[in-house]
Amino acid sequence: MDNLHCKLEQLKKYFVELESVVIGFSGGVDSTFMLQVACEVLPPEKLLAVTAVSAFFPQREMIEAQNFCTERKINHLFMPVDVLKIDGVRQNPNNRCYLCKKTLFTQIKNVAEDNGIRWVCEGSNMDDIGDYRPGMQAITELEIKSPLRHANLSKQEIRNLSQEMNLPTWNKPSFACLASRFVYGEQITEEGLAMVDKAEQLLSNLEFRQFRVRIHGKMARIEIEPSDFTRIIQPEIREKIIKEFTDFGFSYVSLDLNGYCMGSMNKTILEAGK
Repeated sequence: MDNLHCKLEQLKKYFVELESVVIGFSGGVDSTFMLQVACEVLPPEKLLAVTAVSAFFPQREMIEAQNFCTERKINHLFMPVDVLKIDGVRQNPNNRCYLCKKTLFTQIKNVAEDNGIRWVCEGSNMDDIGDYRPGMQAITELEIKSPLRHANLSKQEIRNLSQEMNLPTWNKPSFACLASRFVYGEQITEEGLAMVDKAEQLLSNLEFRQFRVRIHGKMARIEIEPSDFTRIIQPEIREKIIKEFTDFGFSYVSLDLNGYCMGSMNKTILEAGK
């Protein structure tokens, strides 16, 4: 057995050892793979997927998460959370992710307890260790399990195994909550979240795959793969984006020549720490 499939077996063994789990399920690459593996080794009554419903989570992601669980008859619960009422989150401090995850996973732990399930799992992988991720502190404090890291799985390995398992997410673009589109220290508003959500939905409809729309006041900064630069400046696409973004509430629309960069809003924090 090669190293990749040894890791898969290690992951399966870990779920068996945990016996019963609630999985924080976003419908993304990592949590979908994790949920599928858990589904294969745990009895249905010992597994529950919980999706937090909030202003930080686009509607399209909720639909995909629901469809996945329905097709596989996995017990699934939507958990509404008013994230902007979490103390400090609206002000968007550097540790916003910690404040948010602490509240979300505390509530998910309560759901687990109510359902007689001992452990809560989240979907971070080995690639998440190096980036600025204050939310990981909350995961540690709450004793949330991280099965993918336990099995030493990287993002690419998860994609490779997901493809073997015919999971619809194997080549799904990476996604992060909509709050990550705001500059730290700039207030997060319902209006701004809606603007970003609509803008990113438009880029998705235009068949761009990996993208972010960062919001700077009333300016949109579009991040896409450099290979898509030529297409986005085609007159009909460029004009449609400008018109629609303006209708969404943006006064200015810009293209970041650096291209798509995961966690680009963390750049100023990391530079300040040097």
